[in-house]
Amino acid sequence: MRFNDAIVGAVFMLLAGVMIALTFTFPPFPGQKYGPSLFPRIIAGGIILCSALLIMRGWKARREIGDPWLELAGWTREPRRVASFALMLGAMVFYLLASEPLGFIPSAFLIQLVLFLWFGVRPVTAVLVAVGMTIAVQYFFGNLMRVPLPRGILDSVL
Repeated sequence: MRFNDAIVGAVFMLLAGVMIALTFTFPPFPGQKYGPSLFPRIIAGGIILCSALLIMRGWKARREIGDPWLELAGWTREPRRVASFALMLGAMVFYLLASEPLGFIPSAFLIQLVLFLWFGVRPVTAVLVAVGMTIAVQYFFGNLMRVPLPRGILDSVL
């Protein structure tokens, strides 16, 4: 799947505009002319400039060679691949919704197990790798990096 550069540029320009709008909620530093909003605004300005170039390039390609707004790749005609793509998106949405009530460990384990089984990994291997990777990621981010991962139903155990 390939979007015309004009569409990609417009999306990034919109995101940069939202980024700039959010910087107005940042508190100012007392006694300084600039604060924590300066660098995000500079980055957003750069994104807007690059997005404008992408939009111009996309319009030019559309006008000169008839570049379509959206070109579907071959895999989009295969139902299993579309389902795999949807399952990956569903896994992300599941984590966003379930990680707080369930916790990181059960959510990560379930996501990995379902994905491994969907992609054809043998069940015993899928369970072992899902357990091992969940423990490894929990240890790395929760203990070494001190990222506060949601505990959910395991709050009394952890």
